Amino acid sequence: MGEITYERHDGVATTAQLDAFLPAYEEVYVEPPYCEGPRDIAEFIDHYQVHVQRAGMRLVLARDSQEVVGFTYGYCLAPDTRWWANVQEPLPEDFTCEDGTRTFVIIELAVRKSWRRRGIAAGLHSRLLEGLRAERVTLTMRTDPEAAPAQAAYSAWGYRRVGRSHPWEDAPYYDAMVRELDAPDG
Repeated sequence: MGEITYERHDGVATTAQLDAFLPAYEEVYVEPPYCEGPRDIAEFIDHYQVHVQRAGMRLVLARDSQEVVGFTYGYCLAPDTRWWANVQEPLPEDFTCEDGTRTFVIIELAVRKSWRRRGIAAGLHSRLLEGLRAERVTLTMRTDPEAAPAQAAYSAWGYRRVGRSHPWEDAPYYDAMVRELDAPDG
């Protein structure tokens, strides 16, 4: 394993990168607790095609030589977002009000198993947020025991839980997390 390099792609240029990181996505999400199969992968591809059209879309790839070993992406929440409606606990209206630039959402952050525990997730995270002009960042995270390393990382990076999210009927529950952008970076 060589030196890890990072590359960031912005806006619609992220569309062309799906094939580069899809094998890493498939490898990570076939594992528990996700246990995704072909239907889930197809749904991810469909969702990604919608996400690349969102304002502020950013994608960061981590490579070992030419091989993608990790990735992360997100975008800015639109004024008509339903993101906060998925949170089960009531949140103040001024907290959930979005203007298209206030909150950046991290949709995915994943590192292939053989490259974990090397600081790659922290590198992806910091490069994704680098130069971001949002007030805060939000994400949801699984609460399964297998997610404990991610939970520890997000806590160390300054995220705090604001509630429990249930994004669709058959979905598991997630912790909805927020980090103000003046918090220390991971």
